[in-house]
Amino acid sequence: MTASEHEGPVEPLRGRCSANAISRRQILQLAGGAATVVALPSGAIGAVETNAEETFPMTSAQLTVNGQVHQLELDPRQSLLDALRERLGLTGTKKGCNQGACGACTVLVNGKRVLSCLTLAAMHDGASIETIEGVAAGGDLHPLQAAFIAHDGLQCGFCTPGQIMSGLGCIAEGHAGSPEEIQFWMSGNICRCGAYPGIVAAIADAAGRT
Repeated sequence: MTASEHEGPVEPLRGRCSANAISRRQILQLAGGAATVVALPSGAIGAVETNAEETFPMTSAQLTVNGQVHQLELDPRQSLLDALRERLGLTGTKKGCNQGACGACTVLVNGKRVLSCLTLAAMHDGASIETIEGVAAGGDLHPLQAAFIAHDGLQCGFCTPGQIMSGLGCIAEGHAGSPEEIQFWMSGNICRCGAYPGIVAAIADAAGRT
């Protein structure tokens, strides 16, 4: 016979107290607390939330974006992606999944590929950042941009800025030696249209020309 069988069915309390039971005094105290919450003025909770936002400290950071220096006062919680799009108006960098899974927001930070939705702008004080807006020079397309057109490496175009920035990084890193190598090192960039053959061909072409 187990311990639980030995205890038998649980009987109604009928006025008795147990170690886990809530006393009448405790019930009255809980009811009083609930009544206090209900009695709060309607704007009291909102006032607390508003004050929390107002008192959050801003931070300053200097970002050099496409060769232009910007001194910004930033919410330390703001992503680099949002700072580029909302503060600097550089909307070429796309907000796709906003979770680091699609690569549409790829930019180069100090020459390295970075998913701008997953990093905070305030972390890059003094950094040099390159976005799709800074790739073409003097009105002439970068060889990789021209190769994307020549090899039909874009369809809807939404992922193209991230693909090109990631492709530039892929070439600079020396990871464009073969189509298989390009596919592997570009695997973090998702194309919803399936233009991968053209994208790989464009990067391979540009890698041979640059």
